[in-house]
Amino acid sequence: QVQLVESGGGLVQAGGSLRLSCAASGSIFGIDFMGWYRGKRELVATITSGGTTNYVESVKGRFIISRDNAKSTVYLQMNSLKPEDTSVYYCNALDRNYAPAWAWGQGTQVTVSS
Repeated sequence: QVQLVESGGGLVQAGGSLRLSCAASGSIFGIDFMGWYRGKRELVATITSGGTTNYVESVKGRFIISRDNAKSTVYLQMNSLKPEDTSVYYCNALDRNYAPAWAWGQGTQVTVSS
């Protein structure tokens, strides 16, 4: 079972930036979809194995998802942060039903102050 370790969260003022990282214990090279979730319910960003990205409307233009298959790591660059972005952020692989495929990691807390 692949283990996921998220990091990079913290406390930031509104308008600030953070870069989250998600390191997988196994290879993500063949994983079609990787995603970042806000809480464990809201899928906010996805990236395909080919690098195609997709975002929920509330983060478009502010968040950027990327992946480094060689490092088995997925990133989420978060810019122009808003208080409503406050949450624990998790990453996961997505299965064919677009559902989380692996066990959840511990997540990383992002807190945005106004």
